[in-house]
Amino acid sequence: MFSKVSGPVRLADRVAAILAEEIESGGLAEGDRLPTEVELVKQLGVSRTVVREAVSRLRNAGLVEPRQGLGVFVLPRRTRPLDLEAESPGTRSKVFQIVEVRSALEGEAAALAATRATPDDLARMRQALDALDAAVAAGGDGVDEDLAFHRSIAESTGNDVLVSTVRYLGEVARGGIRVTRANEARRGDFIEAVRLEHHAILAAVEARDPEGAHAAARRHMRHAAARLQDADDGFWTENGDIDVELGPKT
Repeated sequence: MFSKVSGPVRLADRVAAILAEEIESGGLAEGDRLPTEVELVKQLGVSRTVVREAVSRLRNAGLVEPRQGLGVFVLPRRTRPLDLEAESPGTRSKVFQIVEVRSALEGEAAALAATRATPDDLARMRQALDALDAAVAAGGDGVDEDLAFHRSIAESTGNDVLVSTVRYLGEVARGGIRVTRANEARRGDFIEAVRLEHHAILAAVEARDPEGAHAAARRHMRHAAARLQDADDGFWTENGDIDVELGPKT
């Protein structure tokens, strides 16, 4: 059914894109069960880890749902609120658009978290931030850990719609976030600035200061944009092939 996957793009992204295209084209219709994990591994020539990550992307994008003991099934088609036209701007413009959207959304999430987070929520945020710091210290890109930290803030608001939106945005904008973090990794002062900005957000939430949390989250996004402005043409050429569409390719 599917051809084996190879190439420079992350395999999970490629697998998710292949499955999403099959759903969009009607090859997999509403209510159909996806091939099993074993079948996808065999057909696509990738590992189980890659298949699981790809299916997770589809689930977060609202394309499929797992059913205990039965498999993964295609959900009804729905409007994609962040879908952009194919002729939308290139990588540089899209990354800045992602930063703008995150600024508005995460500023409000941080403010709500400051008034609603439980002690357990605060502990989870602290754990997520520690994991991010550890990932960066170990030389990782910190993309997954960055997303997990911001998601932990949204989850503490108790607003399911906000949580779903933040999770959805994180998945569809993952490429743009990867570009942002790659830019920040170029310089030690950038890495330290980002670390301090994240800690400032959490400190304001822990202090039950909604205005301070809102300001800290917005400031973090504003500084992220400024750091991107500092990037030279060489950086953008090197990272120009990363998919940063604000719509689920997966």
